[in-house]
Amino acid sequence: MTRFQQLLATLPTQPKTWLVTGVAGFIGSNLLEALLKLDQCVVGLDNFATGHQRNLDEVATTVSAEQWARFRFIEGDIRDPVACRAAVAGADYVLHQAALGSVPRSLDNPLTSHDVNVTGFLNMLIAARDAGVKRVVYAASSSTYGDHPGLPKVEDRIGRPLSPYAVTKYANELYADVFAGSYGLESVGLRYFNVFGPRQDPDGAYAAVIPRWVAAMLDRQPVFINGDGETSRDFTFIANVIQANLLAATTDDAEGKHRVYNVAVGERTTLNQLYDDLRQSLLPQAPWLAEAAPGYRDFRAGDVRHSLADVSKAETQLGYVPTHRLRDGIAVAMPWYVRHAARC
Repeated sequence: MTRFQQLLATLPTQPKTWLVTGVAGFIGSNLLEALLKLDQCVVGLDNFATGHQRNLDEVATTVSAEQWARFRFIEGDIRDPVACRAAVAGADYVLHQAALGSVPRSLDNPLTSHDVNVTGFLNMLIAARDAGVKRVVYAASSSTYGDHPGLPKVEDRIGRPLSPYAVTKYANELYADVFAGSYGLESVGLRYFNVFGPRQDPDGAYAAVIPRWVAAMLDRQPVFINGDGETSRDFTFIANVIQANLLAATTDDAEGKHRVYNVAVGERTTLNQLYDDLRQSLLPQAPWLAEAAPGYRDFRAGDVRHSLADVSKAETQLGYVPTHRLRDGIAVAMPWYVRHAARC
């Protein structure tokens, strides 16, 4: 039995209170669903800047009425210290997912990205410190590796950031480390690698690649790849992210605390391969894709060329064992993408 399987067995017998920031977003709402199904008490904080009420409504349909009653929602902004203090009161653990994601968004508006991702994070650390929470687990990012050419990416070897977004996520790691040393606040950073899954937004200028491509394919619209298609990523299904968050929050291993971990699968997929995997998955219901091919355009500013994670540290110190590889995750997520992304 893995450490995560043991945790799933014990958590329902030991309910705790969890604060999930960004709870109406893609990752936050999936964490909410997982925690409620484990009979935990959850407080959610969100300002709906990028999250959606429909995500919360969908979670409500997946859990029992008794489990849903364990959820309390606060509409508020992490840039507001008062909202942060109200949300963290009484929490055992904080899962901090609230942020303005997207490299292009940060290039378009670096000031707002800094305000949300850095000032908002600092507000949460102060609130968590003052409330005496047991641990803060926060969403870090693989963008922190910047221009470091080494593969796979190892936690203690990073390069220069390539975007304002990357700077903000690295600043989070620095602040968390300082708060651990100065105030004893336990924290664990999780460097996510290209997370995908149900409730990921297919719309908007900053939509993630998988739901955006699925929507375009089903709409018989062209799919464009930035660059030559040989750019590669370590695509990570949401179930792996949920596992990492729960393990990081609850580990009693002294070596597992106050660290940053890669959260990924440890497999590299090119954008050309991703396109073909998605096309093949949709062929039974979209036969017109048999002859489809992507278009190509310029590389996107601020993007790294290749990304591949070394997850051995998370495996050794947290007991993290990825359960879904790319094609496994696509198989699970595709029915949701089809229901919510198709407009044909």
